Amino acid sequence: MEVIFLGTGTSQGVPMIACDCAVCRSEDARDRRTRTSVHVVMDGLHVQVDAAQEFRLQCLANRIERIDEFILTHGHADHIAGMDDLRRFCDLRKGRALTVWSTPEGCERVCGMFPYAIGETPQHKGYPAFLPRVMPEALDLPQGTIRSTRLPHGKLEVLGLVFEERSTGAKFTYYTDCKEVGPAQRDLARGSAVVVLDGLRPETHPTHMCVPEALEVARDIAAPRTFLTHLTHAISHAAVEATLPAGVALAFDGLHLSIG
Repeated sequence: MEVIFLGTGTSQGVPMIACDCAVCRSEDARDRRTRTSVHVVMDGLHVQVDAAQEFRLQCLANRIERIDEFILTHGHADHIAGMDDLRRFCDLRKGRALTVWSTPEGCERVCGMFPYAIGETPQHKGYPAFLPRVMPEALDLPQGTIRSTRLPHGKLEVLGLVFEERSTGAKFTYYTDCKEVGPAQRDLARGSAVVVLDGLRPETHPTHMCVPEALEVARDIAAPRTFLTHLTHAISHAAVEATLPAGVALAFDGLHLSIG
């Protein structure tokens, strides 16, 4: 299984507009964060999770040339606003629509934002085409299984995802944009080689886990490797990573992992 972190930043990105803080002025490339999304390749199946405002640029930077399945964790702008650029992947599929797996709220948002793109085929050549579908608890595919769960994020429920590759048994958990990870969600993640958790900033936040909260979850799940994502400009990559326990690190844009 291959995992590419296309983006690891918050809805404002880093550097932020009109901010002169040390992180926004940092020359460390790991402190330059586009909005959060991830690309997973499971036995040759290319799964894109979320499409941020910078999605086109992320695809070019990371040479993303194929998408077979698309999962929208929730309908907030920093996860959905780049979906129009999926039109190129519909072209590469010879005009066949991409299934968009999401929550009921996410499906409703897709239909509201992209009414011209809903259908089996594009309305015109070069347009996107989406088939919104509610994500099942287990999406069984020839290449493996993607399990989903619901995580609290303010007034929304967000999809948490666990990928299990059929050929290797490799297991990868992706829990972004959430305030907590409950016992059932922790149990679902156990056995993962890599777990990704929302770790917004050092201080608490009403709808996201902060770094100490994410570390408590990481200790309990006890995966060999845990990465924190959806990071604000309150996170200096070098300074904060130096304080993290063994086995826990900060994700950064362009990070590429091989699992299994």
